Order: sequence, then structure tokens, then C-alpha cells
Amino acid sequence: MAVLLLGLVLFLGVHSTRIVADGWRAGMLARLGERPWKGLYSLVSLLGFALIVWGFARARQSPVVLWTPPRGMNHVAALLMVVSFVLLAAAYVPRNGIKARLHHPMVLGVKTWAFAHLLANGTLADVVLFGAFLVWAIADFASSRRRDRAQAITYPPGTARGTTIAVVVGLLLWALFVVRAHAWLIGVSPLGL
Repeated sequence: MAVLLLGLVLFLGVHSTRIVADGWRAGMLARLGERPWKGLYSLVSLLGFALIVWGFARARQSPVVLWTPPRGMNHVAALLMVVSFVLLAAAYVPRNGIKARLHHPMVLGVKTWAFAHLLANGTLADVVLFGAFLVWAIADFASSRRRDRAQAITYPPGTARGTTIAVVVGLLLWALFVVRAHAWLIGVSPLGL
């Protein structure tokens, strides 16, 4: 569990600099320059992510069961994951109505992903991993919205085409992940496929 916790501290820590230390982040960006800052940020993120994967895999070998989710929660989680993947796609598809309306769909997608997995899993490692990401996503979304208001940031209006592309790409990614990638990457088929 210590490896998982260290990974979460590194990964979510570096992703929290705008939440808790935006002034420090701006100073480091000015001192180091954009490319070196992004390189350092990426290096710490990758190290944290690798430790999260390794630590979670180790924790799953000796699970501490806190509760057994009610029957059917994996199906509720799968439906929430549809929303999560659409939000993820909306973060990258230009001029879609989802991003125009919600402003930070990636963070909302992480929030939905974490909540869905908390519903469907009841081990200590699950609560630590998905709970940490849920708390981070809530804090990051609130911080991002405050920063948008303070800087009077506006988002371009969405188009029907952009919104349709975001939804279709999200649905395709969800289907691919449910049918193949989740079992291959995580070792568990979310719907028992």
C-alpha cells in the first residue's frame, strides 16, 4: 500500500500545483522555462503513474475487503463510464457543446470514473485509489472554475458537429475499453465479457 500511496502523492501532487500553489508554479515556469517545466512535470507524473500501477497491482494480491458492492453495481459503473468517456473525448474535440457548457470535461470525466469505480469495488486499495482521484477531481474542478471566473475566461460555443463527434468518439472508446482493453490492461472484464 505504501507504493500506491507514494505514487498517488507524486501523481496527484504534481497535478495539484495549480490548486494549491499556483504562484509557485508560475515562478517555476518563469525560472525554468516552459519546456524544462513540462519535462519535469511529465517525469514526475510518469513516475507517480508507474508507482500507482505497481502499488495497486501489489495491493490487489492481498485485498482488504471493506464491503461487498450490491449486485448490479458493475452495470451502474459501466453506464457511468459511458459518461466518463464522452467527457474525456469532449476535452479534446474542438468546438463541442459539452466543453462549451461544462468548461473542464476532462476533470469531470475523472470525477465520474472515480465515483463509478467506488460504487463497484469495495477493497481498501480501491477506496484509496479511486477516493484519492475523486477528492482531487472535486478540488481541481472547483479551482479551475474559480480561476476561469477570476481571469474572465470564456469558451467558444459548441457546434452540433463537434458535439456529435465528441459523443461518438466517447462511445467508441468506451466500447473498446469495455470489450477488450479493461481486461487486457487491468485483468478484470467489467461486464464479465
